[in-house]
Amino acid sequence: MAGDGGPVTLRGIAERLGLHVSTVSRVLNGPSGEQSRAASAQTVRRIRDLADELGYRPNPHATSLRTRRSNLVGVLFPRLSEIVVATIYEGVEEEATTRGLSTFVTNTHDDPATQRERIGMVLGRRVDGLIIGDAHLDGAALAEPALNGTPFVLVNRRTDTGHPAVTCDDYLGGRLVAEHFLALGHRRVAVIAGEPFASTGTDRTSGFTDRYREAGLPVSPHRVRHCRFDTAGGHRAARELLAEPDRPTALFAVNDLAAIGTMGAARDLGLLLGEHLALAGFNDTPLAAELPVPLTSVHSPMAEQGRRAVRLLLRRIAGEPVASEVLAPELVVRASTGRPIGPDAR
Repeated sequence: MAGDGGPVTLRGIAERLGLHVSTVSRVLNGPSGEQSRAASAQTVRRIRDLADELGYRPNPHATSLRTRRSNLVGVLFPRLSEIVVATIYEGVEEEATTRGLSTFVTNTHDDPATQRERIGMVLGRRVDGLIIGDAHLDGAALAEPALNGTPFVLVNRRTDTGHPAVTCDDYLGGRLVAEHFLALGHRRVAVIAGEPFASTGTDRTSGFTDRYREAGLPVSPHRVRHCRFDTAGGHRAARELLAEPDRPTALFAVNDLAAIGTMGAARDLGLLLGEHLALAGFNDTPLAAELPVPLTSVHSPMAEQGRRAVRLLLRRIAGEPVASEVLAPELVVRASTGRPIGPDAR
């Protein structure tokens, strides 16, 4: 016990309270859903109060030996420096912490060889499961034999191979932007579509172009430009699109970083956002509302994706059947898309 210089133990707490050590163990170290059912509410409160008073801390090594679990979750992302990824990871970490788990995160830079190497490295840490945020549509890196028998879920991106994932409804988000542009009267439109291997870019682009095709205004393939999911990629793609003689009157960038790069290209060409050019992004990052011309953007529940990915993974670890979850987006209209345009501007 504390006070004699030794560690605070479950047995010491049990003896102080006149309880069986197994009862104290279930209250302090049991699964979160079972702790409050291990004893009466009054007893649970007495145990927790004394544990807090004495400074008791669970021994994760002893717990893992009993449960054969490490309580460690591996997380793979392309780049943790990106605000969308960082926000999703915040949700992962918050949910994991509330459930007594630790997380171990690594960057893969969206490179298949690096993905495979990092998967092996993470599995070497004896994780209970993986949350993978860098999946490519073909799911090739997820076919690694090393993953056999290790529960994992995807977050933010899906694959064509059907692995369980938590994502925003990216297709619907693209349609929302198209509906907005159509309502404003834009007929000449283009898409800065991001990387073709990522479901985020392809699904958002498909939602947008499908809606325009349904309206009888199919988007020409040369007006769908793929680029990196960053400001430099968006700037370059926008310069190419806006240099055309019959330039688009509206651009949809499939993430906010590419949209910010597009703003730079428009500035260089002397085009005023909301007047000469309508622009919409995706994710509604905090920066979107604070730009010199506030950016219209599709709000994606980024942190919630992370939280739900942890819950989905825990169900997989427990052996429960799981299904992918798709969260609803919302279009947030700001000054960058301006007012309805007249027929002469179309």
